[in-house]
Order: sequence, then structure tokens, then C-alpha cells
Amino acid sequence: MDTIAERVRRLRQDLTRASARFGAPPALVAVTKTQPPERVNELIESGVSQIGENWVQEWRGKSAKLLPGFSLHWIGRLQTNKIKYIIEQVFLLHSMDRPSLAEEFGRQAVLSGRRAPVLVQVNVAGEAQKAGLAPGDLPEFLRQYGGHPGLEIRGLMAVMPEADDPRTIRPYFRRMRELFEETDRRSYAGVSMRELSMGMSADCIVAAEEGATIVRVGSAIFGPREAK
Repeated sequence: MDTIAERVRRLRQDLTRASARFGAPPALVAVTKTQPPERVNELIESGVSQIGENWVQEWRGKSAKLLPGFSLHWIGRLQTNKIKYIIEQVFLLHSMDRPSLAEEFGRQAVLSGRRAPVLVQVNVAGEAQKAGLAPGDLPEFLRQYGGHPGLEIRGLMAVMPEADDPRTIRPYFRRMRELFEETDRRSYAGVSMRELSMGMSADCIVAAEEGATIVRVGSAIFGPREAK
């Protein structure tokens, strides 16, 4: 049976090959939602220290049981009334998806004495059920919040449509890379385009081929989720 370490090793090799034209493989964020602390702790031996969580209540219940050395990425939609529980722990918020979240997250970051790193979520496929800014709304959002004293905007994030064949959604990955590069060229005050977070277990290789700097991977590391 495959171990976590073996899956991570193979995945890193595949990502390195896929991203060759960009010069460096994307960072690997292990999606640890629903995983018990003992499984998450196995990641350290595999050289994976960046983990992604979605649910505040679950995170609060298991964070104290994790080994030291993990960096917390918040990858799920975040309610403003839950910010206070994670503001001092989160290394990078991927899902900055609306002005109200920017206002409150930035405010609480200032109160915590930090300028919190965030990525702006873009709904690149225009899916009604998904969060994120429309691509056309991105420039105004960056102009408005790029200089916020509590926010350090480091890049963009997207959740792609589900597809049986990830190659069919390649245009969305390509469009996100174009947005990333366009935004970088425009040089918004207080904004640095350092990270492009896109791609999950089913489509992370296509994401790497199209220039992701971070991929968010769960089942490809931990194995398929068991049916309940």
C-alpha cells in the first residue's frame, strides 16, 4: 500500500516535470480538512509543512495536537465572524473573495499587530455557485485594498470547474496565468504578484503546466476519501 511519503515523492516529481518551462515547481499545500491530527503529522516526515484548512471549528479542535513547524493556509470561504479564531495563526489566506471580508480581515489584522498575507480569489469560469471576484472587478478591488495597512496582497487564487478530463479546463488555468501577469505589469500600489494558487488533486498537473506557483492537494496525498 502507498504511504503518504511515497505519494508526495511521486507528486513532486510529476509537478517538477509539468512546470519545467516556468523554472520551478509549485509549492505543495496539503489539504488536511477532515484528516485527523495523527495523519496530518505524518506530513512532516515527507517534507510537507504547508497545510490547507477550510473549517474553523475543525481547525480549532485539532491545531493543538499538531507537531510544530506547520504553516496554515486558509483555503475555504471564511465568514467574517470567524476571523478572530484564525487571524494570528494563518500564514496565507487564499480566499479573499469580497470587500466585506477584506475590510474585516484587514481590521482584525491591524488589531493583531500584523499585515496579513492574502490572495484574491477570482471566479475565472463565472460559476454562480462559486465564490470569487469576476475578472473585470479585480482591478478596482486591488486599487481599493492594495494599500490597506492590514493586508498584504501577494497574488491570486482560483477554484476551477470540475471536469472528468482536466485538459478540457486548461483555458481557465491559462486565463488565470494571464490575469496574474497582467496584474503584475500594472503594478498596483501595495500589491505584489508573487503567488498564483490554482489546481487540486484532479487537475494540479495541468495547473503546474500553466504556471501555478501553489497547488492545493488532498486525496492525491492522503488517498481517496472513504465513503460515509
